[in-house]
Amino acid sequence: MAIYLPETTQSSAGTLTPRQIVAELDKHVVGQAAAKRAVAIALRNRMRRQKLTPELAEEIAPKNILMIGPTGVGKTEIARRLAKLAQSPFLKVEASKFTEVGYVGRDVDSMIRDLAELAVDMVRAERLEDVRGKAKQHAEDRLLDILLPPRPVAPDEEPAAVRDAQHQTRERFREQLRAGRLDARIVELDVREKSFPSFEIIAGSNVEEVDINLKDMLPGLFQGKNKKRKLKVPEALEYLTQEEEQKLIDMDSVARAAVERVEQAGIIFLDEIDKIAGREGSHGPDVSREGVQRDILPIVEGTTVNTKYGMVRTDHILFIAAGAFHVSKPSDLIPELQGRFPIRVELEALGKDEFVRILTEPRNALIKQYIALMGTEGIELAFTSDAIRKIADFAQTVNERTENIGARRLHTVLEKLLDEISFEGPDLVEKTVTIDEAYVTKMLADIVKNEDLSRYIL
Repeated sequence: MAIYLPETTQSSAGTLTPRQIVAELDKHVVGQAAAKRAVAIALRNRMRRQKLTPELAEEIAPKNILMIGPTGVGKTEIARRLAKLAQSPFLKVEASKFTEVGYVGRDVDSMIRDLAELAVDMVRAERLEDVRGKAKQHAEDRLLDILLPPRPVAPDEEPAAVRDAQHQTRERFREQLRAGRLDARIVELDVREKSFPSFEIIAGSNVEEVDINLKDMLPGLFQGKNKKRKLKVPEALEYLTQEEEQKLIDMDSVARAAVERVEQAGIIFLDEIDKIAGREGSHGPDVSREGVQRDILPIVEGTTVNTKYGMVRTDHILFIAAGAFHVSKPSDLIPELQGRFPIRVELEALGKDEFVRILTEPRNALIKQYIALMGTEGIELAFTSDAIRKIADFAQTVNERTENIGARRLHTVLEKLLDEISFEGPDLVEKTVTIDEAYVTKMLADIVKNEDLSRYIL
């Protein structure tokens, strides 16, 4: 079987070199060159694999990555942006959710089922874009049939002339519909009500394990009843368009494409992997850690998981694991799992210089976000360069004195700084506000100096 990624993935990321991938990631994440380099190579290798013969491509496993670094330095963001760049199905899952107080929490296979659901949504959205124009045309025709039902031809009338007159009238109505001149009219439609019968799944199992398709067994239970509703023309057109879109999309084809996309292009981000690092022999409720590792191992090694869209092979899904590893270390993971993450990258803690860049450089920089938010109130918010440096300085100070939560500290510092402006914004008479170093000091200095207070507020 030939190994091909979806066309959308080929067109966007397939032509990018590792250097270009890093440049794209630089637009959103500050620093962390080693981690960006590692994920860029992993993505490029996935593209290289497509060009090999099917026999050889099947043998080449993805080189999974283990990111080591404190919280708030960009581990999740790098993985998320990489998946967006490659247009790959992406799932972030916390490893610790599979164990709770010594008991296995969720079934580990659920991460693959969740990824399959995301891929189906992704493929369905792409197919909707393709059929939207055609669906709207069909919906318009159905709505015009309701607004202008065809009348029977009288015995003394010429059928061709009646058809021409009806066609001209129909086209005039179509023009009025598109121009919005019929928006106030009300039409009656048969609308299907959605009904969701209530039933329970036995604890610890799921529908796939029960292996029963309830919708096939009890079709009438899930279809809902038809009910006549009066809707305004725009609402009726929207409803009919959605109905036509569903008719034009072949869900079997969507499911097949989604499964293939998961198998060949899926990315799973396993966060908090350090929370399950540990060998048997520990005391207390953490004895299930090694058990969770052994549950995760076959998924990462390559197995087949049963989903409602079919069997999904995990052999070529890219796994990116991440953890702070403050207490444990990567060597505390079981050897088999360590061997499945051959690429190790250490992310650096962020300092004042990085904070200044995070506040100003990325496309979604925090300063830009707050300027845009206040702009909706008609307020022109401006930050001086001294003020930005002072904000970064305060964030670093609080991180050093309390828990180091990296760039996330900037959110709490900025919220506190702009608390007064955000509250008073709609009532301000002076609509131009400049945040300078003096204002930052006035709002934050006392909180930062008082260590007990900064623990609670920042």
